[in-house]
Amino acid sequence: MSKFIKLLALSGALLMGSASYAQDIKFFTIGTGGTAYTYYPVGGMIANAISRPPGSRPCAEGGSCGVENLIASAVSSRGSVDNVNAISSGLRNSGFVQADVAYWAYSGTGTMKGQKALKDLRAIAALYPEHIHLVARKGAKIKSVSDLKGKRVSLDEPGSGTYVDANLILEANGLSEKSVKAEYLKGSAATDALKNGKIDALFVVAGYPAGAIVELASSNDITLVPISGKGAQKLTKKYSFFSQDAIPAGTYEGIGKTDTVAVGAQWLTSAKESDDLIYNITKALWNEKSRILFDKGHSKGKVITEATALDGIGIPLHNGAKKFYKEMGLTK
Repeated sequence: MSKFIKLLALSGALLMGSASYAQDIKFFTIGTGGTAYTYYPVGGMIANAISRPPGSRPCAEGGSCGVENLIASAVSSRGSVDNVNAISSGLRNSGFVQADVAYWAYSGTGTMKGQKALKDLRAIAALYPEHIHLVARKGAKIKSVSDLKGKRVSLDEPGSGTYVDANLILEANGLSEKSVKAEYLKGSAATDALKNGKIDALFVVAGYPAGAIVELASSNDITLVPISGKGAQKLTKKYSFFSQDAIPAGTYEGIGKTDTVAVGAQWLTSAKESDDLIYNITKALWNEKSRILFDKGHSKGKVITEATALDGIGIPLHNGAKKFYKEMGLTK
């Protein structure tokens, strides 16, 4: 009997130890976008940089320089609008969001006018510029945004930043969602539809090169349609989040330099997240090992820099992130 009691006591101690161990682990989700574009692989890269699961060697011993006992994961989502709503509701801890969507969601203005302002949204960092791609079949006779009238065009899913920006671009060029035969396809579903002749064009807001478009251009005759001229000027004058830029020649096989507009990608979280946690995550984001990982991990990683971490942010920083940037002399 005494042996049995000892075994029970030992088992109980082990279970209590396991429970304590489990409580030490913090899971942290990063809402991204569709798996075919840029948010998702960049999210995976950042999740890897900030994670240090239990049992990992600490940075000082040549191991992970992430946050102790943190397991971060990139989660596929519908994009920017979906991410701000998921952060606000507590469904996700953080997410990638276009600068325009971030500000409008926080302030309840712009395309979010009439909706409840999401005042708990907070910024961790600005990441990189995203370029608006308007991709068309070569035989579709689409040389400008105005040529989209009456064409079959994918605007991406409602809930995505692409859908928001596609509508703004149509509006700046004297068109609307009703001016086109709109489809609402995401990622590979959109590129497959273009490949199979089911649509004439599609919008994508992504850091170049976007994987799905790289694949599409390698095996199909496509064009990148310029988003330029008076329409682009009207858009950038009305909304300071947008800038005129270009996708360089050779980014996609057989396609030359293409003028377009760009908007910043930002990493947001909730004010309800712990100050200490977000401070440590921000610190892990910008350490030397993360820099090596970003430079090698994805083509957009090279432009994710501490020097541009506060560029274009129009909502408050999380207190934890603010503390880190203040220590680094980047903010007062």
